[in-house]
Amino acid sequence: MISTLPVEAAAMKPKLDTIPRLESGDHLTRAEFERRYAMMPGVTQAELIEGMVIMPSPTRHQHHAVPHTAVATWLGVYSAAVPGTEVSNNVSLRIDQDNELQPDVLLRIVEAVGGSSHVAADDYLEGAPEFIAEIAASSASYDYHVKRHVYRRNGVREYLIWRVDDNAIDWFALENGEYVALLVDDAGVIRSQVFPGLWLAASELLAGNLAAVLETLQQGLQSAAHEVFAANLTQRLQSNRLSA
Repeated sequence: MISTLPVEAAAMKPKLDTIPRLESGDHLTRAEFERRYAMMPGVTQAELIEGMVIMPSPTRHQHHAVPHTAVATWLGVYSAAVPGTEVSNNVSLRIDQDNELQPDVLLRIVEAVGGSSHVAADDYLEGAPEFIAEIAASSASYDYHVKRHVYRRNGVREYLIWRVDDNAIDWFALENGEYVALLVDDAGVIRSQVFPGLWLAASELLAGNLAAVLETLQQGLQSAAHEVFAANLTQRLQSNRLSA
């Protein structure tokens, strides 16, 4: 007996086969990028950067996964102490019509309390989150250059790049439309201008001493500026609930 596909499947198969696969270097609209990406469930990371498809090579343990987890932990602990903030990991971000990026980690103020990004009806993130972090090992060229320009142009207020191969961390803040490097203070700490209390012991992070990084963060979370910031967001959340 010769088996045949159901009518519905047979009708669908040619249509699926006609959709080209994503390939690095393709120049696509954002809608076409999403259409092809959705048809490739085995692909877990692809980005549209200035209209061109970028598909990074597989990530390495020490050069990407471990630093990525450390940054996500640092930001997650901060967000847990600040109502009205969220951390998102490897989310597809529709930042403008030519760019759908997949930042390693981001920290945002939720839209309910005035954040600059929002969750779309189909659960994609849209707009410019307040803070983005990228782990740039083999992808330093576009993380440091092209993506930095995209983030700046779209108003991402702070951008951190951990250049693993260079053993260096760059943290930029948006000032008058340009990114300016935040400097390490006398205590060896970099302090966020957007998220009060988000303090980073950069040398400890580079050394892999996450316990020391979190200890410094706890000091930031006990600062007066952080208390005011967290109280403000809490008040906005409560006001929104009462008015809903």
